[in-house]
Amino acid sequence: MKVIFIQDVRGKGNRGQLKEVPDGYAQNYLIKNKLAKLATPAAISQLKGQERAQEKKAEEEKAKATDLKKKLESDGTVVEIQSKAGEDSRLFGSVPSKQIAQALKQQFGYEVDKRKIDLDEPIRALGYRNVNVQLAPGVTAKIRVHVVAKK
Repeated sequence: MKVIFIQDVRGKGNRGQLKEVPDGYAQNYLIKNKLAKLATPAAISQLKGQERAQEKKAEEEKAKATDLKKKLESDGTVVEIQSKAGEDSRLFGSVPSKQIAQALKQQFGYEVDKRKIDLDEPIRALGYRNVNVQLAPGVTAKIRVHVVAKK
């Protein structure tokens, strides 16, 4: 019996997947517990419509991310962060990705999730750094971060 999974079922199928399963398993477990529905022609065409809508949404997000990448990688976009530093230009503490995301929003108005900022380790010294930002799957931007001493 062909079913369309409504929820993920471990070892059997993922949400939105069309799959052939034994009749008894489908009737007595999957459909009864609302984990799947019968794959009628109407349900299959609805599933295909949802997949097309998801693809279109993913393309729009990728286009927005590409546009934001161009803005972030322009020469005028340098995120400046002030921090307390010692004599040898080492910081008291560090500059985490959260602080970079906040400075990017304050200085340029670009909203970037702190979890998308790829820092191997927090910045602990003054100067310029190139930091990668994962904007969308397959779209990575490099931003310049300038850490200066607080006066």
